[in-house]
Amino acid sequence: MKKIITAVLIISLLTLSIIAFTACTKTDDDVIRLNEVTHSVFYAPLYVALNKGYFEEYGIKIELTNGGGADKSMTAVISGQADVGLMGPEAAVYVKTGGSNNYPVVFGQLTKCDGAFLIGRKAEPDFKWSDLKGKEIIGGRKGGMPAMSLEHALNKNNLVVGEDLNLNYDVQFDLITAAFEGGTGDYCTMFEPNASQYEALGKGYIVASVGKEAGDIPYTCFMATKEYIAANPEKITGFMKAVIKGIDFVINGNPDEIAEALKPSFPTTDDALLKKSVESYKAINAYMTDPVMTKESFEHMLDILEESGSITQRIAFSDIIDNSIAEKILAEK
Repeated sequence: MKKIITAVLIISLLTLSIIAFTACTKTDDDVIRLNEVTHSVFYAPLYVALNKGYFEEYGIKIELTNGGGADKSMTAVISGQADVGLMGPEAAVYVKTGGSNNYPVVFGQLTKCDGAFLIGRKAEPDFKWSDLKGKEIIGGRKGGMPAMSLEHALNKNNLVVGEDLNLNYDVQFDLITAAFEGGTGDYCTMFEPNASQYEALGKGYIVASVGKEAGDIPYTCFMATKEYIAANPEKITGFMKAVIKGIDFVINGNPDEIAEALKPSFPTTDDALLKKSVESYKAINAYMTDPVMTKESFEHMLDILEESGSITQRIAFSDIIDNSIAEKILAEK
């Protein structure tokens, strides 16, 4: 909990110290600087929109950078280093509850469950969650949605962190694979295509889907500061139109077509592994059919944040969720 409070305070102080730079969030060009929390097939609709030219259709150029964790992606957004962030909505909750006036607003939801897969050191075709008793799992940063979703899955199986097993929060998100390969932990979590690549190399084995076990959660969303959205409504609208086209392609396309569209974003990943990654995510209904977050799912996310001890006060749905742009686009389709 202390780590969460410290992180919130740092973000709040950073916001105040760089408020003079908020004018940078209004740009007159056609570029949107997008920071993604990690690079994964989990975000297939985004890469489809990039590679099939959907953003260009709406006069937008995307400059894509990788944050390597929601804390870093959020810092990029509120500091003006990025215009839009793709990350877990819990990051916006933390900034709002931290008292910042320039808090981010979610304007589109991309995924609706955890995209991580549990990786073990040996094949376990008959894996049961109870098999994790007495084990150590590298679970991501405390207070991050990957860790909280895993905690929720463990709770559903009556496994108490710290009593039945150890959940290692000390390895930052983008270093989990390296730490596991180096010998840390009995299990870890990975997103696709890393999970399938790791398994194909014989370094570990996919034993379960965290998302399937944890259930529906508003997991990854597009967000920007209130000031940026207010200053750039046409750019945000064009951005969401492109994303919605990408969503439609992924929902309605077959894995071969989707893998082909993803290839430019994952040039070193084998085509068969790309296809397998897509199939894995479609099998657990990971992708939103439209990017509108419901109040019910938002409240469920707050339940999970409270369950993990990450928040002590709830915020209103309307505080950080703005579905108006996406809903207008969908109504005009």
